[in-house]
Amino acid sequence: MSNKEPRGLGRGLSALLGEDVNVESFRKPVGYVNKEIAGARPRQDASDILRIPVSQVEANPFQPRMAFDQESLEELAASIRTLGLIQPITVRKIGEGRYQIISGERRFKACNMAGMTMIPAYVRDADDRGMLEMAIVENIQRENLDPIETALSFQRLIDECSLTQEEMADRVGKKRASVANTLRLLKLPVKVQHDLKVGLLSVGHAKVLLSLPDTDAQEKFCDLVIKDGLSVRELEELVRRYLRNPSAAKKPAAPRELPSEYTRMLSHIGKFFASDISVRRSSSGKGTMTVRFNSDDEVRAFLEALDKADI
Repeated sequence: MSNKEPRGLGRGLSALLGEDVNVESFRKPVGYVNKEIAGARPRQDASDILRIPVSQVEANPFQPRMAFDQESLEELAASIRTLGLIQPITVRKIGEGRYQIISGERRFKACNMAGMTMIPAYVRDADDRGMLEMAIVENIQRENLDPIETALSFQRLIDECSLTQEEMADRVGKKRASVANTLRLLKLPVKVQHDLKVGLLSVGHAKVLLSLPDTDAQEKFCDLVIKDGLSVRELEELVRRYLRNPSAAKKPAAPRELPSEYTRMLSHIGKFFASDISVRRSSSGKGTMTVRFNSDDEVRAFLEALDKADI
C-alpha cells in the first residue's frame, strides 16, 4: 500500500485555495466601468449599458404590478449593496436628462433603498404603445404577478394596444386557451377577486366559482372555501350538488364532531392567536390544521411558550 499523501482532488475549494478561505472576499460589486454615463455622447449602441443618475429616472406609468413585497425589496437591496446590480434596468429617454423605466422597476426601487446614485441601464427607443407592450410582456414573463394582476395586464394589452387574444397570446408566449381562462377571472365579483389576489383561494377554486350562475352564489361559496378550508375537489363536489338542486345544496353538510383531543389542542394553541384556527379531519384521521396569525408577536409568543415547555 502506498504511503503517499492523498492528492487534493475531490476535496473542494479548500484543496485549491487553502483551508482558511473567506469565499465572500471573492465576491466584488459588479461594475460597468467600460460604459459611459448616459448623455456623455450623442449616440450609443443598443447593447451598451450606460450609467444613469438615479435622480434622472422616473417610474413606469404603465407598470402592471400594483404592489411590491417590502421584505423581498429589502433582501434585493442588501444584495445590491454587496454585489451591485447584476442585471441592468431598461429605460427610454423622454427628454433632456430624463429617463422612464421600461422594465426593472423592482430593481430600481431596490437600488434607491441601497443608496445608489447611479444605475446601469439599457436605453431603448419606444413610443407609449411600445412602452406599454414591453412593460406588460416583460412583467408577465418574468415577474411573479398575482392572478388578477396578470388578468388586468392581459386586458390592457387588448384594450390599449388593440390586440386580439391570439396576438396577445403570441406576445406573452402562452396558449390562447390559457389567456382566455385568465381573462375570465375578471368576471368574478370584486370580493372574490380580492380573495384570489391576496391568496385566500387559488386559481383552481376561482375557475370552479366561475361555473356558478350568479355573483351571490360565487361570493357565498368563496366564503365557504375560506371558512372551511375546502380543497378544489371538495368545492367542485359542493358546486355540482348545488347546480343539480340549488335548494338542497344551500346548506352544507354539518361537520363531523372532532375527538376530544382535538378540542384540547385547539384550546391550547388558541391562547396565543387572536384569529380562528381551523381543523379539517377525515374519518380515517387524516386532515389539516390552519393557523392564522395577525402579527409576528403572536408567533414569537407561541415559540417562546414551546421553548419554555421544552417541546
